[in-house]
Amino acid sequence: MTSHLENQEKEHKRRVRYKGKYPKNYKEKYKEHQPEKYADTVSRVIQKGGTPAGMHISICVKEIMDFLQIKPGQIGLDATLGYGGHTSEMLKCLKSKGHIYALDVDSIEIVKTKERLEKLGYGSDILTIKQLNFANIDQMGKEFGPFDFVLADLGVSSMQIDNPDRGFSFKNEGPLDLRLDPEKGISAADRLKEMSLEEIEGMLLENSDEPYAKEISKAIVKELSKGNEIDTTTKLYKIIENVLTFVPKEKRKDIVKKSSQRTFQALRIDVNSEFEVLYEFLEKLPDVLSEGGRVAILTFHSGEDRLVKKSFKHFFKEGVYSEIANDVIRPSVEECISNSRAKSTKMRWAIKA
Repeated sequence: MTSHLENQEKEHKRRVRYKGKYPKNYKEKYKEHQPEKYADTVSRVIQKGGTPAGMHISICVKEIMDFLQIKPGQIGLDATLGYGGHTSEMLKCLKSKGHIYALDVDSIEIVKTKERLEKLGYGSDILTIKQLNFANIDQMGKEFGPFDFVLADLGVSSMQIDNPDRGFSFKNEGPLDLRLDPEKGISAADRLKEMSLEEIEGMLLENSDEPYAKEISKAIVKELSKGNEIDTTTKLYKIIENVLTFVPKEKRKDIVKKSSQRTFQALRIDVNSEFEVLYEFLEKLPDVLSEGGRVAILTFHSGEDRLVKKSFKHFFKEGVYSEIANDVIRPSVEECISNSRAKSTKMRWAIKA
């Protein structure tokens, strides 16, 4: 007869440990997931130019702070909270006087970030976090505005990219999901099933300028027509890899990687209606800013940057903005070396008249 103690021992599960010195599996990187406990491990990963699992390294922090010129007592809005790195830097500038409102659509990460910032001492007296799409900044403006400064970082957070369960990257197998809020809308896998050949090709061209849009879209439709599911990141990657076999062998690996990145990007933009959401945000933005209010926006691909540039120019000509950035501001060479995800970043800014 098995004793109660033996049952308890059987039920007890040890934490998954590193396999070897440098684990590749996201869930095995328990040290990186606990920066407060394993600071040395996290520091080593960052020094090598990597981003620790479950973390996000904020980009262009100095450039943003130099432009926003935040003063104690001001009211601000971080339209894309993410890991909370930019928010914590802005809160420091307030010196316990004023308030920051922060938005995020990610129902999973927003809880973690709120807890993280509370541990740093930023409670409801100075910080209000809401799960809301930044297309709805008019609601925030009416209730809490106008704002002296606004920040929008349009990049997908490293926590989302690195977690296989979210399906944002082809580097690890996971469900082909790609939703910023996994509780709303439909997954990328289901979205592909309802699109026509022309729609998939158009999506790849419009959302990521994919040069092999025709070939990839045909391969996707062919696979689905056979009754095969494209429900994992690996399955989509394999389709792209197989269809690009005509590319010269010496160039193939790099081209497959870049086409995969663009395909996943295009799908993510489509699933989350990112261009439509950004357009709505930019249209409403001037109305939530106070006179002399400052806004900084970080973009990560040409489609986003075009929308921001066009909007800022339009409102500048209308006299709504008194000043706008004539040229994009990019991260320093040093920052790009220490954080490879900073390389594609462009920052634009505007000041309300």
